[in-house]
Amino acid sequence: MRYREAIDWLFATQMFGIKLGLDGPRQLLKEFLAYPAHGVQVVHVAGTNGKGSTCAMIDSIARACGRRCGLFTSPHLIDYRERIKVNGEEIAEDACAAMLTELRALCEPMETHPTFFEITLALAMRWFRLRECEIIVLETGMGGRLDATTAVPADVCVITPVGMDHMQHLGNSIEEIAAEKAGIFVRGKPAISAPQVPAVRRVLEKEANEKRSPLEFVEEPLLGYPMALAGEHQAWNAALAVAALHRLGIPLSSDSVGYGLRNVSWPGRFEIIRPGVILDGAHNPHSAEVLAETWRRSFPGKQAALVFSAVGGKDIAGILEILAPLASRIFLCPVDTPRAVSPEELAEKLPADAPPHETFGSFENAFAAASSHGEPVLVAGSLFLVGEARAFLTSGKFRPSSQ
Repeated sequence: MRYREAIDWLFATQMFGIKLGLDGPRQLLKEFLAYPAHGVQVVHVAGTNGKGSTCAMIDSIARACGRRCGLFTSPHLIDYRERIKVNGEEIAEDACAAMLTELRALCEPMETHPTFFEITLALAMRWFRLRECEIIVLETGMGGRLDATTAVPADVCVITPVGMDHMQHLGNSIEEIAAEKAGIFVRGKPAISAPQVPAVRRVLEKEANEKRSPLEFVEEPLLGYPMALAGEHQAWNAALAVAALHRLGIPLSSDSVGYGLRNVSWPGRFEIIRPGVILDGAHNPHSAEVLAETWRRSFPGKQAALVFSAVGGKDIAGILEILAPLASRIFLCPVDTPRAVSPEELAEKLPADAPPHETFGSFENAFAAASSHGEPVLVAGSLFLVGEARAFLTSGKFRPSSQ
């Protein structure tokens, strides 16, 4: 298959939905010869918020230390190949097409067809093996215990802050969600965690104790290094990244850490895409609180023209309760995904004291209206919205996925 045909086939596999479980991914990784080679070190990152930023920092610092690093993240913002990078470079189209052709032949006879995410993981792992990566950084897709990425044996496990999200899959209490995240722990292998609320900390400690996994909680942020990513919370993510690499036994210096943090890239998270236009994928209340704090520090005394959208299954009212006070006016629009919530439904979720709002049929129209008000424009909410906005503002070709 050529690249476009291969991607069309892959995106069509989203019809198989999300299947949590490890038997399928393990079989696919085995059949596709996609497990890491002997001696390759794997860092596995789970949590509710900050996973992507932490993964990007681990990758950037490891490369600054001279290691060849593979990075697997999701979802993509604009282009599918963003999910799979070696030394900061996306997988090439021809390599992607060739391996998807192999995977199609492998998957179609299977009694249970692998999912979009499982196929993407197998593709990434085979690419990392072919490119002889020394370190692989894996971001979980959802949860941890039954996430496909947990089929890959990890040397160090990292837990970022845990909060309420994906309740339909992970549970309705913070303890249940924490247990799913802690499910990535590997017997006898070290684990690192961000500071957690007491209920989450207890769950992590119990799981680590049962697995005989040495668990370390990061107690303070990493200060004294200029960072490419905005927000005080990134100093905590940086501390996690450094602790994970230390546990791998990577020799770190202030120069390599500093270079990695100055040059890390993670688009769509308080990203100033152009002067006066900020993009942030604040898709749950915790990330909305981080966004609000970062906004007030970056734009003291200023209000935003807020362009907002969200998908189903999220605490939309909780997110808007936090973001509405930042705005002088709110511009609601849909996102290009079957999970989209209509602008009219979004309006029903606004707090009673919200500023004036308008609804639009597309992001482009909402952005045009927001831009005409002379205030900084904040595009926030779903990562699908951020991807569409980023493509529109950079003339990229946007292709969303539902996984």
